[in-house]
Amino acid sequence: MNEHIQTTLLCLTLLAAATGSAQQAGIGYKPAADADSKKTILLKDYQPEPALHAAAHEIRRAKFPVIDVHTHTNDARGIGDRVDPKEMAARMDRLNLKMVVILTGGWGDDLQKLIDSMVKPYPGRFMVFTQFDWSKINDPNFSQLMVRQIDDSVARGARGLKVLKELGLGVRDSTGKLIAIDDPRLDATWEECGRLGIPVFIHVADPEAFFHPIDAHNERYEELIEHPDWSFYGSQFPSLQELMAQRDRMFAKHPHTTFVALHFGSWPENLDFVEKTLQKFPNVMIETGAREGELGRQPRRTREIFLKYSDRIMFGTDEGAAETMYQNYFRWLETEDEYFPYAQYPAQGRWMIYGLGLPDDVLEKVYHRNAEALFARFKGAK
Repeated sequence: MNEHIQTTLLCLTLLAAATGSAQQAGIGYKPAADADSKKTILLKDYQPEPALHAAAHEIRRAKFPVIDVHTHTNDARGIGDRVDPKEMAARMDRLNLKMVVILTGGWGDDLQKLIDSMVKPYPGRFMVFTQFDWSKINDPNFSQLMVRQIDDSVARGARGLKVLKELGLGVRDSTGKLIAIDDPRLDATWEECGRLGIPVFIHVADPEAFFHPIDAHNERYEELIEHPDWSFYGSQFPSLQELMAQRDRMFAKHPHTTFVALHFGSWPENLDFVEKTLQKFPNVMIETGAREGELGRQPRRTREIFLKYSDRIMFGTDEGAAETMYQNYFRWLETEDEYFPYAQYPAQGRWMIYGLGLPDDVLEKVYHRNAEALFARFKGAK
């Protein structure tokens, strides 16, 4: 066999081997024709584990003492976790929690029980707020009744008023009409809070997705399927924008009362709006309760807000009383870790968050100094 024939045969052999190898590997550059039919994992069963190799810093104890201004632990409404007060105090010591504020304290006997069981036995560790008694909304003397109720609650030991999102979205009068946030029947109460030097912590609206249809385009689809009563989409509810307009009219009407717009101003998906709120209303503060997930996915803009308005942001959780939850919040605020789960992942949405790495002076204000300054405005009971 001559040299030319040998070379030709060798080339053909190598070509066949390469072709066979490629066929065995099945490497291609187009989607499989049956790909869609194989996407059968249920959404609830899809729990991807990130392959990202990123720094992870465990923060077991806050760098500075912390006041959590937004909890419902052992509250009068049954919203929060039930924790033995002695165990809660020990847990707080481990975490460097100086104080927790129990917002939904009710009024009258319910409030008194909470003060007797938590505030008095643990001085300086727990603070309790009072609330409206909406069952009296149709009483012609509602305004006066609520002022007297506030005065009684403060005399018992309450140090603020908590307003749930039921105002604007749930409370109706005898005609079936929703009570607006700026309803004039509430004016006397807002003014009385200002006179007493106690803050009004108000939750207006809810995440923006709760006002959208529950469909494949809703980023909080799973959460709303699990809690359909959290959906405020439809003509029977005011829009998110209308609720904010009601709220802002109320803020403007009562400049001598301090309001805390809960959940980071109640619209953390729209930080431009939150910043405008802070610019427009010097009597308004904000806190972080249950919005770590939304804020942590936009770390640069969020950090900018923290730095610019460091005197008006407070630490809040509104996510139970678990130590791991608090440690997740500490990690978010103190470190520059990237792409890690927020405390309740994936309950609110399928995304990860990024640490803010706040400087010490800002961190200390957010953790406790701003809350201390706020509660120091108390002028005493009547």
